[in-house]
Amino acid sequence: MYQYTEFDRQFVQARAAQFRDQLERWQAGTLSDDELRPLRLQNGWYIQRYAPMARISVPYGELSAAQLRVLGKIAREYDQPTPELLAEAQQKQLALGPVPVPGTDRQVVTKLNYGYGHFTTRTNVQFNWIPITKAADVMELLAGVGMHGIQTSGNAIRNITTDHLAGIAADEIADPRPFAEILRQWAALHPEFAFLPRKFKIAINGAQEDRAAQGWYDISLQLLKNEAGELGFRVMVGGGMGRTPIIGTVVRQFLPWQHLLSYLEACIRVYNQYGRRDNVWKARIKILVKAEGQKYIDKVEEEFRQIVEIDGAPHTITQAEVDRVSAYFVDPQVPRPQRDPAARRVHEIIRADAEADPQYDRWLQRNVLPHRNPELRAVVLSFKRLGQAPGDCTADQFDAIAELAERFSSGEARVTHEQNLVLPWVHQDELPELWAAARKLGLARANIGLLTDMIACPGGDFCSLANARSLPIAEAITERFQDLDEEWDIGEIDINFSGCINSCGHHHAGHIGILGVDKDGKEWYQITLGGGDGSHAGGTAAPGKIVGPSFAKEEVAGVIEALINTYRQLRQPAAGGKLENFIATLKRVGHEPFKAAANGARFVEREIA
Repeated sequence: MYQYTEFDRQFVQARAAQFRDQLERWQAGTLSDDELRPLRLQNGWYIQRYAPMARISVPYGELSAAQLRVLGKIAREYDQPTPELLAEAQQKQLALGPVPVPGTDRQVVTKLNYGYGHFTTRTNVQFNWIPITKAADVMELLAGVGMHGIQTSGNAIRNITTDHLAGIAADEIADPRPFAEILRQWAALHPEFAFLPRKFKIAINGAQEDRAAQGWYDISLQLLKNEAGELGFRVMVGGGMGRTPIIGTVVRQFLPWQHLLSYLEACIRVYNQYGRRDNVWKARIKILVKAEGQKYIDKVEEEFRQIVEIDGAPHTITQAEVDRVSAYFVDPQVPRPQRDPAARRVHEIIRADAEADPQYDRWLQRNVLPHRNPELRAVVLSFKRLGQAPGDCTADQFDAIAELAERFSSGEARVTHEQNLVLPWVHQDELPELWAAARKLGLARANIGLLTDMIACPGGDFCSLANARSLPIAEAITERFQDLDEEWDIGEIDINFSGCINSCGHHHAGHIGILGVDKDGKEWYQITLGGGDGSHAGGTAAPGKIVGPSFAKEEVAGVIEALINTYRQLRQPAAGGKLENFIATLKRVGHEPFKAAANGARFVEREIA
């Protein structure tokens, strides 16, 4: 993983000290709320429904064991509401009513947990209960391990994301992380792009399979090689979710890697000049690209020409610079485990116990991924389990994962955009021990890519922008499909859940998407079908289509069950003797059978409730 330099350390420590001074002036009354607002947002601090939300940047999703322990300390000591605030929040949530679990007589009642972090779809970590008066203490703790919240908010270039298997994937064309780091250093506090019309997100993918959800980004970059074997990028611009879901447009089929910064400067400069600032809902670059089409591309090409031919391409990336940055992404040495006779006997017992358990074989199939080093594997720890919201990580779990990372993965873990964690450097000989250890922690459920591996934002339980809650409904669906045999029979499917149109839960990209909407002050939910992010089980990136009128909260879990039952009735055998997955059946038969099933389930759960 990236090895932080002395400059990195000084940079984030100076920023933390600056933020402390700003907070102290605000507390002393010499800095107003309006004056503090842009300053705290530039450091990742929002004011949410009940308390501040802190968003911590995790470039490329990479976390060291030391960083995991600091995140655990923050969760344990700082993510703590006052008793009065917690009681008030809990009372408001209880007033919204329970959510029924299909096929049972149970109902899910909202619990507002605290003392944890939340992994996001952009591989960041968020905390929901830290008092703003303690924000400077938190930023200093983070700076001590090279972490910060810089540009995780505001109308600037946000945290740059990439494939969670970057640098280790068997299908990798080139490691995207050095280029992502060059972009991060270029974009950090960039004066020209500090106040864009709206927030701006960039993703880089270096593998044949798209594991970075490229179609949905303001700018996405796919590493590839041309016919001459030269390395470059396919550039897409103008993707995004929200009120107007749009897949990005390819503006350059092949851009030599040396011109990456120059070309991105042209793309963002044209946006900064022509993007709308009069309407927040029409200010994203996707609106500009959709409205202008080829005119936008022509403007970018002309700006790029001027940068290269007139300005002399001052940001041309040299091989020496790539080599310099690449040297900070040091692959660890992972030797074959050496065990004395006693340790070998223990290993054989653990291995025999694991191989006798059918759940271990399932875990190997779903949670253990190939590695470019044939002796190693990447292992996904599932953060999707009953009683814990998708992507949530408790203080104790942060500490436990740090120990797993040190013991099995050379001290490194990675956040995925599906809100799980990956241990990227596991020797295949240690898989039985890792499975046993992860199982004790409740992180070894073999559900990766299956129904309960849902993506969900915090929703109305925490976010002030949300129209409806996501967590209790996600919990009701998870409880209904706890039978792992049934989940495996259903097969690969993406269910994504957003509490509002801002789409933090990527509902547009779900095979089944759930969106919270407000109707007369009550919680309702739209269901979409057929979306995709371009990765597993999904084919191409595409927005889902709305099934019909929205559903009441009491109906949603039952509607999901009806959709799944319809798929199981309609699916057919596919290649290799397997059955079609959900998205293949949907594409073959169309939306109508599923729409009818959803509407047929509309009032059933409400009557039960």
